[in-house]
Amino acid sequence: QNGVMSGLMQMLLLKVSAHITEQLGMAPGGEFREAFKEASKVPFCKFHLGDRPIPVTFKRAIAALSFWQKVKLAWGLCFLSDPISKDDVEKCKQKDLLEQMMAEMIGEFPDLHRTIVSERDIYLTYMLKQAAKQIELPRASENEPRKYIPAVVVGVVGMGHVPGIEKNWNSDLKIQEIMSVPPPSASSKFFKFALKATVFGLLGYGCYRIGHRTVQFVLSMPATQSCLQRLTEVPQQ
Repeated sequence: QNGVMSGLMQMLLLKVSAHITEQLGMAPGGEFREAFKEASKVPFCKFHLGDRPIPVTFKRAIAALSFWQKVKLAWGLCFLSDPISKDDVEKCKQKDLLEQMMAEMIGEFPDLHRTIVSERDIYLTYMLKQAAKQIELPRASENEPRKYIPAVVVGVVGMGHVPGIEKNWNSDLKIQEIMSVPPPSASSKFFKFALKATVFGLLGYGCYRIGHRTVQFVLSMPATQSCLQRLTEVPQQ
């Protein structure tokens, strides 16, 4: 539905999610599920999913990476087997260690960090600011002055996004640019063509081998040989 590269990336990230779940006994994103439960307990509370749509993030992230960066990232995700403990998760709550991890990610995949973290920081900040706008009270008539009350908003975000949201909070944000999906690069088109050619080539070769063996098996059957022998004898008679 979302393209070959996006689909493969989602499959790899699901593998990472399964690895984390296996190691910790809990699935990533538990804080958001808990937020949903708590929101349902509050009267008149509106629950809003304020993150950028996943297909947009994936497509922008894939478009930002070079072919070899894609290969390197896919290789790392395929063979991810590092043990993770609950103590490691608690350590990530320390601001200094978290910033160090983010810096390492920036150094290895700067374009990936920009699309997956920095751009989403902007989007999350924009959506939080929209939700935090004052609420206009209903008026009895048009002549009545407008009255507003402050909105009460609780934002639940990943720890890695907090510094970016604080940084962007007082900025005039526009999200049109980070919502656009760039056209596929030449390397993506080549990879897609090569993948399709490989799949159809293997499928065609498999059909040929199965058909060849089936024909050989049918011809080796006594009944088939008897019929062929009769057919060859008919012209002679």
